[in-house]
Amino acid sequence: MKKTLRKSFWGGMILLTLSGSALTHAAGLTPAETKAIAEEGYIFGLPLVMNYAIMNEYAVDKNSNQFKAPFNQIKNESRLFTYKDTTILSPNSDTPYSVSWLDLRAEPVVITVPDVEKGRYYSAQLIDGNLYNNGYIGSRATGNEAGAYAVAGPDWQGETPEGVGKVFHSTTPFMLVIFRTQLFNPEDMPKVEKIQAGYKIQPLSAFQGKPAPAAAPEIDFLPATSAGVKTQFWSYLGAALDYIPQSDKDKGIRARLAMMGVAPGKAFDMNSLSPEQQQAMVEGMKAGDAKINKFVASGATDVNGWQVGSLWGDSDFYAGDWLKRAGGGKAGIYGNNANEAMYLLSRVDAEGKTLDGSLHNYTLTFSADSLPPVKAFWSITMYYSDSQLLVENPINRYLVNSPMLPDMKKNDDGSLTIYIQHDSPGKDKESNWLPAPDGPIYLALRMYWPTPASDAISVLPPGKGTWGPPGIVKVK
Repeated sequence: MKKTLRKSFWGGMILLTLSGSALTHAAGLTPAETKAIAEEGYIFGLPLVMNYAIMNEYAVDKNSNQFKAPFNQIKNESRLFTYKDTTILSPNSDTPYSVSWLDLRAEPVVITVPDVEKGRYYSAQLIDGNLYNNGYIGSRATGNEAGAYAVAGPDWQGETPEGVGKVFHSTTPFMLVIFRTQLFNPEDMPKVEKIQAGYKIQPLSAFQGKPAPAAAPEIDFLPATSAGVKTQFWSYLGAALDYIPQSDKDKGIRARLAMMGVAPGKAFDMNSLSPEQQQAMVEGMKAGDAKINKFVASGATDVNGWQVGSLWGDSDFYAGDWLKRAGGGKAGIYGNNANEAMYLLSRVDAEGKTLDGSLHNYTLTFSADSLPPVKAFWSITMYYSDSQLLVENPINRYLVNSPMLPDMKKNDDGSLTIYIQHDSPGKDKESNWLPAPDGPIYLALRMYWPTPASDAISVLPPGKGTWGPPGIVKVK
């Protein structure tokens, strides 16, 4: 919540009025009504809360061990994510990231990208506080040529500035930009670093060489961490809604949340509810979480044990379907649109049995002509099933991908077998080894820039494409 509201006399009066109103409404809610609103509110708010916590850790709290850079500055990660990275669920570890949180309140921000060599994939994904993918810069969307692109907040009404190729519009005043730059192998990192150094963020006034407008007021954000998402959920949600303008799509659920005291400009007080209502809110959260988990597990098409679908997109893609948006956040927050990248997920083998590295060894075999059809590259990443974090292992290998193909061994018929197991399959097979945890397994097959649906072989449209992944086979 904004500290300026707490310190202001009139702000304090507004706060008291709203809190009193919320108490009046909450007192009239039955436990059943409270549970229903809490369930709906949890589904609506989970990705917003996750995003708010990540913004705090990445751009606000300089003491956070996940801090990246202040607003409107870029943090280049010239390394791959490892098991030590615990903020993002299902992290991608085959394209080094560059990240920037944009503050668009005072004026638009200009993103400048360098020339990127042909054949190397890169992208800049623009994600606003609603968890909408508002657009892309990069190999698929704009090409590998150098360029400048503006990002404007919800209140900006200007024309496309000179020298800017396109203006992207955010639905919220804060936006996350995720740059992904393909790394071919460890020795390729210096080239990636050079590309990353060419990514620039600057205010529009600086880009144009003009005087800057008045700075936006400083905000004292309610502190938030990813670890606190469950325990402080409703407080975080109220704080997040402070910076998300209401829309026709969400005004209904926001009005119902306000009846429980969860709304912009107010500190949520669980003690203002009766014990029965408090218990109902807990039950509502559990019901909402169960519904999200069920959706993630069954909301896609099963293809040989892999869940093939797409849970990420823009405002039109979600169209007010908050369960789909929550599913995207739970499956892997900040996922790409299907035409940018497809994510095929699995926790079971070809027979539908739970993958478990403590019980079995597995193989995944692609025939010579059935490798994932992409215009960029593909990768298969291993995670712990419960935490969805990368798996600590003796060879520090978290994935296998298409750039590794020259160093992997093919079978006599040209097929490719990947060994999925906790212990080494033997030195002669380690080039094809994807180390598994000593327990349940979660796998993500990522396909960057998948071939379009118009091609003869494609994974698109999601769940209905002409290509599907092979099943994972239990060896012993």
